[in-house]
Amino acid sequence: MASMNEYTYPILFGVIFGVAVRLYMLRTDYRQYPTYLHGKIIHIALGFIAAGLGTVAVPSIMEEDFTAITFLTIAASQFRDVRNMERNTLTELDSYELVPRGKTYIEGIAVAFESRNYLVIFTSFLSTFAYLAINMWAGILVGIICLLICKKLMAGSRLKDIVDIEFVKPYFKDAGLYVDNIYIMNIGLPARQEEILEYGMGFILKPKTFNARATIANLGQRQAILHDVSTALGIFRDSGTPALTPLAKRDLNDGRVGVFVLPQEKDVEKAIEIIGRVPTLENAIRMPTERNANEKGHPLK
Repeated sequence: MASMNEYTYPILFGVIFGVAVRLYMLRTDYRQYPTYLHGKIIHIALGFIAAGLGTVAVPSIMEEDFTAITFLTIAASQFRDVRNMERNTLTELDSYELVPRGKTYIEGIAVAFESRNYLVIFTSFLSTFAYLAINMWAGILVGIICLLICKKLMAGSRLKDIVDIEFVKPYFKDAGLYVDNIYIMNIGLPARQEEILEYGMGFILKPKTFNARATIANLGQRQAILHDVSTALGIFRDSGTPALTPLAKRDLNDGRVGVFVLPQEKDVEKAIEIIGRVPTLENAIRMPTERNANEKGHPLK
């Protein structure tokens, strides 16, 4: 049996820590993605590859074999393909959803899956480097720190951080459906009006800042709210019933957003909690006050 060299244990150590971080970041929640079991196997395998690439880079540098570092550039292109794979898969699935995720939400999920492979590479690289440069305990400490950083990055910002959420019962004014004073849509059939009043729920999102007002105005962010609520609480709707479509509309005067949903489980507290936990999509974030602050001679308004 061939003897193990000095890098065997550090490499195994880095791979184990990298895969552990990927397993921690791989969760199937109420959105049911990635699916159990085959979807997870794909991402665990990619996490193993990422961990291996990050780990073997350290011995390569120490042995001055810099050509091995070029594998990292190949990995970058491969993980960009992961992003494309997730985007294409979710886009195809979205056409069969009663309440679609929307392109902005899909792009956010695809970016997250790509970036998490890079986090695995960094974790494996740094933990292996600490193991070789100092000792195993230093490697464990660095690995735990990387795990905590990944936990922080996973959390991200939530909708409850930028808006106040209030339940408001929807009502009709003639054929117009309203949530508070925000017009949602026109429903002429009395039977549909009765269903909407029975099953419908309304919520008002009040932005806490001017930047939050611009963020929740984004159509992709609003669609993400509707999708998450409908996924978690069910949806009183089937295909071919446009009158039973959840919608989110703005008050053009003050930037508030009225959310109208038709959940199968009418639980106000749970619905408010779900809306508050909707991620603030990176592609939807707008910071107009930052732009104003960077323009000299243009005071904030």
